[in-house]
Amino acid sequence: MAERSTAAVDVADNSDETSLTAQADQSTADGVAKNRERDTDSDEVQESTRTDGPGKTSPPELHSGHKLARRYRLEECVTRLDGFSSWRAVDEKLRRAVGVHILPADHSRARSVLAAARSSALLGDPRFVQVLDAVEENDLVYVVHEWLPDATELTTLLASGPLEPYDAYQMVSQIASAMAAAHREGLAHLRLNPNAVLRTSTGQWRIRGLAVNAALRGVASDTPQRTDTEAIGALLYAALTQRWPYESDAYGLSGLPKDIGLIAPDQVRAGVHRGLSELSMRALVNDGATASRHESPCTTPEELVKAIGEMPRIRPPEPAFTAPPEYQRTSYQQGTYGRQAPRPGATQPVPTPPPPLQSRTGKALKWAVSGLLIAALGLGSWQLADALMDQGGKSEDPGQTQTNDGNDKSPKKPASGKPITISGARDFDPFGDRTEKPSDIGKVYDNSTATYWQTDFYLSADFGRLKPGVGIILDLGKTQQVGKVTVTFVGDTSVELRSASADAGSEPTSFDAYTKVAEGTGTKVELKPGKSLKSRYLLVWLTDLPIQADDGKWRGRVADIKVTS
Repeated sequence: MAERSTAAVDVADNSDETSLTAQADQSTADGVAKNRERDTDSDEVQESTRTDGPGKTSPPELHSGHKLARRYRLEECVTRLDGFSSWRAVDEKLRRAVGVHILPADHSRARSVLAAARSSALLGDPRFVQVLDAVEENDLVYVVHEWLPDATELTTLLASGPLEPYDAYQMVSQIASAMAAAHREGLAHLRLNPNAVLRTSTGQWRIRGLAVNAALRGVASDTPQRTDTEAIGALLYAALTQRWPYESDAYGLSGLPKDIGLIAPDQVRAGVHRGLSELSMRALVNDGATASRHESPCTTPEELVKAIGEMPRIRPPEPAFTAPPEYQRTSYQQGTYGRQAPRPGATQPVPTPPPPLQSRTGKALKWAVSGLLIAALGLGSWQLADALMDQGGKSEDPGQTQTNDGNDKSPKKPASGKPITISGARDFDPFGDRTEKPSDIGKVYDNSTATYWQTDFYLSADFGRLKPGVGIILDLGKTQQVGKVTVTFVGDTSVELRSASADAGSEPTSFDAYTKVAEGTGTKVELKPGKSLKSRYLLVWLTDLPIQADDGKWRGRVADIKVTS
């Protein structure tokens, strides 16, 4: 355990640190609008990470307006460093913003960049910024990736202070789970730092530059799993303390004081969550830093995910309640409307309320009103009885039927929603291993509640703290008006209805592509959108599971789904 792998910090073997830092202040590599990634290759040189020498080929001479493959129009150069350049671009075919890394085909790292990009694209995990294309063409190699204009870097979030415990818990849970999935497929990041971690507007955490950023800069490691695990520990440390867990300053964060070594986050800042503090130390595994805690270190993302699962769940903070302003009566209610304001110092007489009707005239008026009311009630009762007797004395022709003419203005009952046929469905597990009992998915729309589709089993109602949920994507065949979705469960289940945009040409595979339109809890839940909804693809998203009495484990069971217009 004496080995130290600190590749959580960016690495570069460049002698001219000043010039690189100056370039870094204007750069970004993976597409977050208005939050440009600072290229911090000169922040700290690490011990166990080796870096290839830069390619000797100069960057391609490109300019704004240049097109790649007659499709990707370059808009703005955001990084020009070490033989490659990164651009914000527009995919004119799909009319969307993208990011592009470009380097010459004869660059010393061109082959490794292409291989890393294609491997990352095959993973297809929505928790990572997706690689969309990797091409060698006209003496250039370029990698096209997603551009997330609504996401914010962790660097930017930490500029205003440390994260709340719940936000830090969600960040480390999602990042560790994503990296565990990547390592199962043989992929490592090696440059996992605050610039590479993004939080979207929906609160999901995403990682950019998987394998590609390290390949662009020639970064490698003999212990990739430990390198990425320690990087996650450094991210959590920074999120809890707003300090970088090494002596050097990096990513806009101050380093630790020199000559004191690595100290736990709860010793750096008051009020730090004790469990998260210990978790970050177990992940950092720095020179026996965890020995005093009597906790085993985490050297792989999988071990870190297991350690997070053993922690008590951290719940979101209660929403702050703002007391309503004290009720203020208007001047009219206070009885001063139209009156002259009293002179200062003058005593105003309190008006005496008028006495009740106690005079002879008042008593006579009350008796008169009472008599009229009694007479009106008697007349009404007599007319009602007479009408009933007349109706009973009439013989009704049994063969006669009543018809309504065109002048009948009685209100008509509104027509109930028409059923919409579900043309297909599939399981959706974007935050796990991407599969959740696909063989039984047809049972959710077979018009029978005796059969059901069920999730995998979990050790708690919140999916064992491994993921925020799982769901089912419904394909309605075409874009239609959706009025209500009725879901029948086995056991009380919490569920959200999410919808893809009406103009989605194909089924979205990213969780962020579905917007929440309704939610509910129960065994039969009616999900009605708050406003008019047109869509082809709907996501029934389970967020909390019931315990099943047969084995005491938590799993969701969907017996039937019906969609009406």
